Formats: sequence, structure tokens, C-alpha cells
Amino acid sequence: MPLKLRPATHDDLPAITGIYAHHVLYGTGTFETEPPTLADMTQRWADVRAKGLPYLVVEETGQVLGFAYCNWFKPRPAYRFSAEDSIYVAPQAHRRGLGRTLLQALAEQAEQAGIRKLIAVIGDSDNAGSIGVHQALGFTPVGVLKSCGWKFERWLDVVLMEKVLGAGDRSPADSSPLHSAAKA
Repeated sequence: MPLKLRPATHDDLPAITGIYAHHVLYGTGTFETEPPTLADMTQRWADVRAKGLPYLVVEETGQVLGFAYCNWFKPRPAYRFSAEDSIYVAPQAHRRGLGRTLLQALAEQAEQAGIRKLIAVIGDSDNAGSIGVHQALGFTPVGVLKSCGWKFERWLDVVLMEKVLGAGDRSPADSSPLHSAAKA
């Protein structure tokens, strides 16, 4: 059966929580050290959706194999045109192009939502998969924060990458749909 990419629903949250828990416990792509609960993940999903930002899943035969979303880079309103992306794929589905599928759709939907810059904050400079998929989709490196995370008894870097969406900084931000939403 073919893959299906769609907006995440409340019913997807147990699978999303499980996928993310695996990455928290065994990966360095996130610097969380304790897996969030289903209630935590539900609150995070609701926050993203309330801001009018995309939160996607990819599934196959009804099983969620990965998810992606973006949220404001920082919580202050001036950042509302810059969003940080997050992409996680189930371990059994790695190396199938699902991360690329999710990131491409996320960037398109973020642009439609008025985001002008998508920012990747990639845990671990050895995270070749995440760095590679971002580069393949047009993200450019902007820096590395050396040894700013401590996980699995070692120091980890953070790789920063960015992708300009739509008009970027070539026109005033007031023309974005998010401008009205942020004032409300």
C-alpha cells in the first residue's frame, strides 16, 4: 500500500509519542532525556495547531511511520515568521526517504502558513541523516554550537541550518497571514 502524508490528528498522538520516545531514549537528534507523556505530546500538538502551523504524519497501511511539525523559533511575537522544524521517523522506517517526504511537505505548508524562514536546530553534528536531508532540500548551514548539550555521557554539538521560504525578507512581514493571527 502506498504511503499517505496527511495532517496529524488526535488519534495519531499515541504513535507520535512512541516514535519520539524512541528518539529521546536512544538518539541524539533531541536533547530531551526523559520521554514526554502522551498528555505532554497532546499539549505540544495543540499548541502548534493553535498557531495555524503544520503538523504532519506519514503512514503506511494505517501505521504512522513518522511525523513532522514546525513551531515558532522562539516564543516572542517578533519570531512568528521564523519557525523551527522537527522531523522524527520510526526506527523500522529509516532510510526509506520518509524524512525527506515529511520535510518537503512541511516546508511547503509552512510557507503557505506565512513562515518566511525555516530553521533546523539539529542535535549532534554527527547526525548525518538529518543534516543530509536538510541540505538536499535547500537548507544552508549557518553555524555549529560546540558542546552545548550533554547526553549519553558525552558533549554534543548543535548544527544550525536555514531555508528561506517564499519572499523571505524581500517584502514586509505584514503581508503574511500569520501577522493577523499573532495580533489576535
